[in-house]
Amino acid sequence: MRKNKENKILTLAQIDRVIEMAWEDRTPFEAIYFQFHLSESQVIELMRSEINPSSFKLWRKRVQGRKTKHLKKRHFVKGIFKSSLQRTISNSKISKR
Repeated sequence: MRKNKENKILTLAQIDRVIEMAWEDRTPFEAIYFQFHLSESQVIELMRSEINPSSFKLWRKRVQGRKTKHLKKRHFVKGIFKSSLQRTISNSKISKR
């Protein structure tokens, strides 16, 4: 369990979600802040403490300078995040082909 900026304790499920969002290329740090009130530096600290050192180094290398991780550096407002072949997901179940 960890505390965020507002000193609220994050559950293990929330920590897992933050890590998942941090790994996603198109999820900006601002979205993590909006949802969990964790700044970029707090996300980096969380990633450093929660994942393997080698995984952290790979993640930092990917995130360093990536325009899609910062809203102000993006050239687009909305983007297409799914393949045209992907079917819609309903009720948390992936549709069968």
